[in-house]
Amino acid sequence: MATSQVETVSTGADKAKMGASVALVVAAVAGFYLLRQQGQVAQWAILLVGLAAAVALFLTCEPGRQLIAFGRDAWREVKKVVWPTRKESMQMTAYVFAFVVIMAVFLWLTDKTLEWLFYDLILGWKK
Repeated sequence: MATSQVETVSTGADKAKMGASVALVVAAVAGFYLLRQQGQVAQWAILLVGLAAAVALFLTCEPGRQLIAFGRDAWREVKKVVWPTRKESMQMTAYVFAFVVIMAVFLWLTDKTLEWLFYDLILGWKK
């Protein structure tokens, strides 16, 4: 039996809020470039205030609330992870490095063996 996740339909108000959020972002970026005569402080202030307002408005609509819920769920899952100790991390790193060195030597030996086989024995191209 397949389970399907129920999606909520965005209301007109949510769509308007998302559109206003996009408009605020565009206005903030435009204000940043239009206020270059006023100095960097004014430019950055209008950009940061506009972006903060856009984010705040976005978080009040349904997709914003879903994003917040997703973030909370993700954080809850991260808390469940059993992270390795420093000793375990160092051991695994040493194993990986040792494996890389062993594989490098193996591939080098394979390459030199095939080179000797083809160039020296079969083709007779002695160096």
